[in-house]
Amino acid sequence: MTHPVIGTYGHGTENDFVLIFDPENDVSITESQIAAICNRATGIGADGLIRIVKNDGKWFMDYRNADGSIAEMCGNGIRVMAKYLVTRSIQPEGIFAIDTRAGMKHLRVPMDGDISVNMGHVTDEMEEIEASNNGHTWSGYNINVGNPHAVVFVDSLEDVGSLADAPAVSPASSYPEGVNVEFVELLPNFEAKMRVHERGSGETRSCGTGTCAVALAATLKTNGKLPSRWTIYPPGGRLIVDIDGHSNATLIGPAVILEDHDLTKFLA
Repeated sequence: MTHPVIGTYGHGTENDFVLIFDPENDVSITESQIAAICNRATGIGADGLIRIVKNDGKWFMDYRNADGSIAEMCGNGIRVMAKYLVTRSIQPEGIFAIDTRAGMKHLRVPMDGDISVNMGHVTDEMEEIEASNNGHTWSGYNINVGNPHAVVFVDSLEDVGSLADAPAVSPASSYPEGVNVEFVELLPNFEAKMRVHERGSGETRSCGTGTCAVALAATLKTNGKLPSRWTIYPPGGRLIVDIDGHSNATLIGPAVILEDHDLTKFLA
């Protein structure tokens, strides 16, 4: 590289990312370089990497998993990207749009406080699936939030065991590109706790699209009535999901921007 490439570390409910501000789309980065940056032992350490690009005058989130693979959408990541744009005075606070591989998303971004993002349609694929881990098998729902999710319900999250490796999900043919797997413990009053194994990243402290999938699956499992509002607690914090009568989800939660890092050595 002829000039330093700066990455900024941030997180949304402890789902963490390295962001590269690249409006001219001139930073070339490979899967192996992304994996090195996201490596928690030898790199910066993160669940994913976001290149902030501008295409045809519109912000675009180029999101990659920790292993460098491409993902369609990231609900926590897009809030962190929006927070970066506002706190660095690149984009005024208020309502604006960010394009993703899962389509255009509109956000409400104050200088302080929770950020809301319209995640679009959350789809029940009308198929019962199963996920197995730690000697247990649970049934649940195949949910699409622009990316694929298998949502299963457990009596206690303690039964899930380690999520260092990907749980077995069937039918595997329903997820040819892999799947994010959410394990959900229902609580009273439209609340739930969850753990998640994200494809390409492993277990993460939170997953924005995953909470939207959980909210729809939990609605279907309990009373099936929309609109609904769920408060969901991944290990990293608290997120709120509103689903309207047409199954469109709004994700509401915090985002934090922390320190900058020189990434040049990873891109040599």
